[in-house]
Parts: sequence; C-alpha cells; structure tokens
Amino acid sequence: MVSKKQKFVADGVFYAELNEFFQRELAQEGYAGCEVRVTPARTEIIIRANQTQDILGVKGRRIRELTSLVQKRFNFPDGTVELYAEKVAARGLSAVSQCESLKFKLLQGLAVRRAAYSVVRYVMESGAKGCEVVVSGKLRAARAKAMKFSEGFMLHSGRPAEEFIDSAVRHVEMKQGVLGIKVKIMLDHDPTGRLGPKNPLPDVITILDNDGKDEVSVDAPSSESKIAAEPAAPAAEAAPVAAAPAEAF
Repeated sequence: MVSKKQKFVADGVFYAELNEFFQRELAQEGYAGCEVRVTPARTEIIIRANQTQDILGVKGRRIRELTSLVQKRFNFPDGTVELYAEKVAARGLSAVSQCESLKFKLLQGLAVRRAAYSVVRYVMESGAKGCEVVVSGKLRAARAKAMKFSEGFMLHSGRPAEEFIDSAVRHVEMKQGVLGIKVKIMLDHDPTGRLGPKNPLPDVITILDNDGKDEVSVDAPSSESKIAAEPAAPAAEAAPVAAAPAEAF
C-alpha cells in the first residue's frame, strides 16, 4: 500500500524526469512543456510545442518512438500510455519557448544585447504586461557578470506572482563557458483562461458603466445641505371657546 506522501513524491519525480527528457529530445522542435492526464484505462501525455509536425514525424513515426521510450523507461503495460502533440496557443507568452529561442540565437553567434532585446520586444508585442530577461556568465570579458533586460510591469512576490508569472531557465554551453538564461513573462488577465489567468489582479478596481441611467445633467452650480433638518414641533391645539350666555336687561 502506497501512502499519500509517497504517491505525491512519485508523481513529482515522474513529471520532472519526463519533462527533462522532452527538453533534451525536443529542444529544436520548440518544446514548451507537457501535461500528464491519468485515467483508469490509460495515461495521456500532452506535449506542447511550436512545431508539432516535427514531433509527429513522417506518418507518426517519431511520436511512436517517443511513446515506446516512455513506456519502457517507466514500465507501463502495452497500450496504457499515449502521447499527443499540441501547438502552443501564443508562442510569445510562453517563457519556455522564448528561453529556447534565446538559447539558439546565442549559439548562432548573435550578440547578447541584440538577442535579449529581440525576445523582450516580441514578448511585449504578443500582449504580455511585462518581460524580464537575465543572462549571466562570461559574456565578453574573462570575468563573469549578469545583464538584465526588462520592460513593462513585473510582480516579484505574493500569490499573484505565482499565478501571473511564467518563468523558465536554460543553460547555454558556449566556447568561453556556460551561460545562464532566465526569462520571466508577466501575463495579462484573460477571462477565457487561454492566454492568462481567469482571475484579475487583487488590486484592480473595475468601475461598471450604467449607460447614464442615474446621471442628472447639471446646467448651473448648486449647493445641497447634508445636515438632516430637525423635525418641526407639532402646533398646539387651540382650546374651544365657549359662547357666553346673553344677559337679560
């Protein structure tokens, strides 16, 4: 019998190893993450990438090879694991995709500043609220240093930072040494949940418009007393006057 703690640890180790395997194997295809769905009949693994056709291969040969490797590594019975390829909805809002893009630009010999600013500009044009790129290591001189490129609005702490920030880290093996890359993208609120979190930021105040139903046009300045008027005292009731009897002379 497996305890709950052991089950969570085993699931975490499985996902971490699977994610690292896909990172190494599908880096050139623009791998952007995976999702594991467990059903009573089988386990479904959805691979998100930019170039899904290259993952499928000719007549589905590549994805069948990946399925076989995953099945043998994790001892799945035959026919109980399925791999699917899904195209990334917005490549500019995926930190993993942009991290891999920056990695290949640096490997091709592009200048660090130019490559980083191109990534930041593309992310902001895709509709992000903010972007931050950090490149550290031996950039030009023999001494290592870090360069940070940022634009827009970025959160760094609290619960919203966990929901709205998408981040990724990669290592680039250059001739002069290893460079570290970190990309952080601040997503915008999306009510549909496709391009960002469904819930808005907690400090956002929305003013609802009632189409001018309660608005009164003001033509001239006026004043209004906010002090409540005291109720008037009730008038005293007049006593009835009795008619005096007439005296006889």
